[in-house]
Amino acid sequence: MKHPYEQAPPYTKWRHAVAAPAAGAVDPGIGFPFRLSRRDRVATAGSCFAQHIGRALRARGFSHYVAETPHPFVANVAGPCAYDQFSARYGNVYTSRQMLQLVQRALGLFEPADRAWSGPLGSWHDPYRPTVQPGGFLSVEELETDRARHLACVRRLIEGLDYLVFTLGLTEAWVSAVDGAAYPLCPGVAAGRFDPAQHLFVNLGVDEIVADVEAFLALITAVNPAARLILTVSPVALAATAEDRHVLASNTYSKAVLRVAAEILARRHPETIGYFPSYEIITGIQSRGAYLLDDLRSVSDEGVAQVMASFARNATREAEPPPAAAPPVPQQDVLFRDLARLIAAECDEAMLGA
Repeated sequence: MKHPYEQAPPYTKWRHAVAAPAAGAVDPGIGFPFRLSRRDRVATAGSCFAQHIGRALRARGFSHYVAETPHPFVANVAGPCAYDQFSARYGNVYTSRQMLQLVQRALGLFEPADRAWSGPLGSWHDPYRPTVQPGGFLSVEELETDRARHLACVRRLIEGLDYLVFTLGLTEAWVSAVDGAAYPLCPGVAAGRFDPAQHLFVNLGVDEIVADVEAFLALITAVNPAARLILTVSPVALAATAEDRHVLASNTYSKAVLRVAAEILARRHPETIGYFPSYEIITGIQSRGAYLLDDLRSVSDEGVAQVMASFARNATREAEPPPAAAPPVPQQDVLFRDLARLIAAECDEAMLGA
């Protein structure tokens, strides 16, 4: 009788699936549980890598569901004001705790005590979206009005989406000592003032992340029973760590925790949660670092294209067209293109590494 490994398909064996093929032919996306159509409304949220996913979906003709748009009179400020980054104007949602509280706030279940941060020259900033309004809001009233509209848009997004692609980015977070409200950035980095008595550092573990995701998905499916969740882990490394250790060790820990949490969730809820391995495609040893820019944390155009090609093959009902032959690109043009891509993906966390 043959043992199990003799009957296993080639993609289960390292020599056949990783070592032998060219980097572009290594495809860990096989076996993804969902198949999206161009009619499905696909929402995006999470870390800065999720911005790439939204743009790539639009470029491939899929419905990137956007529930919050600027007024037509000011449409030219969409980019600087974070309207076109994700499906709503929430900016980067780096942690599971942020996402849970965003859903709770949109459904009227949580109202943080920390309402507004003062900035220079009399400006005001939303503690939970500190960078979405360049220069800040003119008054607390303007901030509150914009936030109420924003949360209404998030509620509409929750009610109307078919799939939510959520990119888990960080385990490290800063929270309010008053009510546990999670901030996207440490207070004082982009706005506000840091107070060690009021702002506490947490480093979320596997069980906490699993509980957060299960909680926000339960809230979403309570109002939208057909909603499904696609989890990814951001391949973008930590810009800085608040732990007293080397940032490389902290990054390895954080990504391992996020990956394990995503695996547990996908195995526990196979009907509603799928994990897509963008992290493995970008950072796997088969890529030999080719999908990262010179800062060794930002993802190149080629890396995004590789992820989306795998996504098209394994997670959609659409046939993947053969890639057109591209003319050679001068090295200087490659540099400028990569710089443009780095700037295009607004990653607030990069401020920490300055």
